[in-house]
Amino acid sequence: MANLLKLSEATALALHTMVIIGKQETPISASPMAEQLCASEAHIFKVLQQLVRAGLLRSKRGPHGGYVLARSADEITLMDVYEVFEGPMRKDGCLFDKSACNRLDCILGDLVEDVRMKVVDRFTVTTLRQAGNN
Repeated sequence: MANLLKLSEATALALHTMVIIGKQETPISASPMAEQLCASEAHIFKVLQQLVRAGLLRSKRGPHGGYVLARSADEITLMDVYEVFEGPMRKDGCLFDKSACNRLDCILGDLVEDVRMKVVDRFTVTTLRQAGNN
């Protein structure tokens, strides 16, 4: 069975680090984010590098270096970050990799589709700034 919402540890770290960076007025390094998120600095660094390669972050070198958003926190959505790590979110509301029923007689009714749509809607419309204000 496929996950209703695939969310790896790297994705969770990416979502949180992007919100942290979005709140900063100056570049921030991996170390304070690792400490704040109780994660290894090496893992945070790998996540940040993937976000740089995806064009969502820029890295700045030097004594006052670190990471900054490549665009405004109002322009980057949670879905933008999610898709860097997980790819496109599933478009159907089935728990199976291949549909096991015709969806008209699904034992869960509309529950799976309702949950999926709520997640898609939230991730698509929520910007980093909005997520950081929750």
